[in-house]
Amino acid sequence: MVSKDKTLKDLQKEVDTYISQFKEGYFSPLAMLARMTEELGELAREVNHFYGEKPKKTSEDEKTMAEELGDLFFVLICFANSLNIDLTETHEYVMNKFNTRDKDRWTKINE
Repeated sequence: MVSKDKTLKDLQKEVDTYISQFKEGYFSPLAMLARMTEELGELAREVNHFYGEKPKKTSEDEKTMAEELGDLFFVLICFANSLNIDLTETHEYVMNKFNTRDKDRWTKINE
């Protein structure tokens, strides 16, 4: 059963519980960045297959953008956890930045 009501804190704790069962623990920041780049490349490949000019080969596995975004999100959470970054606090900071600095940058729908 999939719970759609998990908070970012819940997700970070769930990933931490999973990673903590292994002696190796989290990868180093540099290795984590390399993993994130790898996952982003896999997402880019899927986007290119779906929206771009490069169709999939018949021999390639069928993957979805949702699956690749999930992989990227998992690594992002691992990266944040490894650096003790609270993604909820980070999200609040970023949204405040966009709601103040960029509040008049784009044309609003109701204007």
